[in-house]
Amino acid sequence: MTSPASSSPASRGGRPIRIAITTGEPAGVGPELTAAALAGAATHWPDAQFVVLGDRDLLAERAKAVNVDWDAVLADVPPAINPAVDPAALPAVAPFTRVSVEHVALAVPVQAGKLDAANGPYVLALLDRAIDGAVARTFDAIVTAPLQKSTINDAGVPFTGHTEYLAERTHTPRVVMMLAGTGARPLRVALATTHLPLKDVSSAITEAGLVETLRIIDHDLRRHFGVPQPRILVTGLNPHAGENGYLGREEIETIAPALQTAAAEGIDARGPYPADTLFQPRYLNEADCVLAMFHDQGLPVLKYATFGEGINVTLGLPIVRTSVDHGTALDLAGTGRADSGSLVAAIDTAVSMARHRRLP
Repeated sequence: MTSPASSSPASRGGRPIRIAITTGEPAGVGPELTAAALAGAATHWPDAQFVVLGDRDLLAERAKAVNVDWDAVLADVPPAINPAVDPAALPAVAPFTRVSVEHVALAVPVQAGKLDAANGPYVLALLDRAIDGAVARTFDAIVTAPLQKSTINDAGVPFTGHTEYLAERTHTPRVVMMLAGTGARPLRVALATTHLPLKDVSSAITEAGLVETLRIIDHDLRRHFGVPQPRILVTGLNPHAGENGYLGREEIETIAPALQTAAAEGIDARGPYPADTLFQPRYLNEADCVLAMFHDQGLPVLKYATFGEGINVTLGLPIVRTSVDHGTALDLAGTGRADSGSLVAAIDTAVSMARHRRLP
């Protein structure tokens, strides 16, 4: 077992940013993507320290699939003052182990691409350790590789998804799922509802719930992303945003009143807009986030535009959590052909969010 390194000096500004990475479904691409992403840790994140949660032998095996010298990654100890760090922008940090593994043993041996429900509790153990560490402030943020919901459910544990599980474990009454692309002005899409059957969406959307969702988006874009005055564009629920009530009244009776309440609180939220025409440059160029009413209303557009380089962020939590924009890719596991771009982007965002949280 490789022990997590000390984060001394203990002062908040003087220690490296500490990120936990859960390696997710062991039969999927998570372990090898983690190895591939962290092979560039010294270049990409000179002020960050990474604690990889997973089975040490599995990680070493999958690192070979992506031609990563895992022993060399674990042996990388940066100097006290790294020349890649701008001293004016980041605090100098004492020497620290760049990447370490906190070993959690698999329940049963795993074959790439072959699911086994016996490892369902293992996947949850990784997530629980990361959450507990972040709540205790041992970790500044957590990054989650993809997991397989069916495996956890097949193990007898009811599980809807990362977002809902994080909310439950941190006792957070409302969280917001947001996916984002990368770039100078990234496309961000947040969701009013997450993993619900379509027949249940309308009843799940309430005025109070939308107002609280807009508060969370506004707050977290300011605090974690450094957006001084977020502008949020809100979709309608129905085709053509209800066509003045002829195609549904949710826009009139629920969404518009929520926008009025948010505006009275100083939140710049506009709409409701028809979802089929909102996602074009004339609107998005001046927006910081789009709030869509349900999962498959906003995410297909975002994933088409950014897939492989996008990320998933859970807003509203007392901790920072980011993830990839894709699933376990069982058909690619162990082949070395999976692209680590989304995981690199998720780590980028987690480090950036953690930096913003350290600002006064």
